[in-house]
Amino acid sequence: MNTESPIGIFDSGIGGLTVVKAIQAALPHERIIYFGDTARVPYGPKSEITIRKYAADDTAILMRYQPKMIIVACNTVSALALNIVEKSCSNIPVIGVLKSGAKLAVQITNNNRIGVIGTQATVCSNAYAYAINQLNPDIEVISQACPLFVPLAEEGFINHPVTKLVAEHYLTEIRTQGIDTLVLGCTHYPILRQVIEETLGSGISIIDSAEAVALRTRELLSESGLLNPSHKVSVPNLLVSDLPQKFSMLYQLFMGSALPNVDLVEV
Repeated sequence: MNTESPIGIFDSGIGGLTVVKAIQAALPHERIIYFGDTARVPYGPKSEITIRKYAADDTAILMRYQPKMIIVACNTVSALALNIVEKSCSNIPVIGVLKSGAKLAVQITNNNRIGVIGTQATVCSNAYAYAINQLNPDIEVISQACPLFVPLAEEGFINHPVTKLVAEHYLTEIRTQGIDTLVLGCTHYPILRQVIEETLGSGISIIDSAEAVALRTRELLSESGLLNPSHKVSVPNLLVSDLPQKFSMLYQLFMGSALPNVDLVEV
C-alpha cells in the first residue's frame, strides 16, 4: 500500500458511479478501481445473509488490486455488512456511505426532522435512524423504502414519465411530514435527483452521501500521508459482473465523459 495504490469502490450496479464522480471531483489524481455487481443487482430486496456474502465477494475482487482504501458505495451493504468488508480488508481503511450521509444530514437540518429514502433492506435495518440519533437523539427520522428507484436508474430512466409516477407514489407521504432534509439513502438515487426534487418541491435540502464520502476520503488520505502526488488526471478502471455493454451506455449517460474500458469479472 502506497500513495499510488488505487482507491477501491464497489456497489451493486451503476449507482456507485455517483461516488466515483464525487471522488474524481475532489481527488482528480487518485486512481480508482470500481466494481459494479451488475449480475446480482439489486441488493435491496435480498436477505441479510445474502447481502453479507455479496459484500465479501465484492471486497475480494477489489483486494486483487491492492487498494489503499475501500469505499462501500452501497447503502445496503453499509447498513448490514460493513463489518464483513472491514474484516476482509485487515488494516486498509474502509468508508461506508451510510455514516457519512447521516453525519452531513445532522449538520444540515434546522428543524430536526430528517427524511430517509432507501432500499427495503436499508430502511428495515433502521441503520440511518440509529446513526443519526447517535449524533443527535432529538432528531426525528422518517423513512420510506423506494425499491423501484434502483431498477429505474439501472435502465437509465432518469427523467421518464414512469419514474415521475413512481416518485409521486413513494414521496407523497414523506412530503407531508414536515422534513427539511432528505437523505438519498441509496447511491442509485442521485441519478434520479431531478425527479425527486421536483416531486418534493422547494425548501427541502437533499443529502447526497457521495459528496460526504468524497470529503471523508480526502481527510483520511491526507491524515495518513497517502494522497497521490501525481498531477495526472486518472481514468477509473471499471469492472462489472455482467452486461459490460449496457454498463458502458449508462456510464456515458450519467457521467457525461469519455468511456474507460469496462472489464467483465466473475463473482
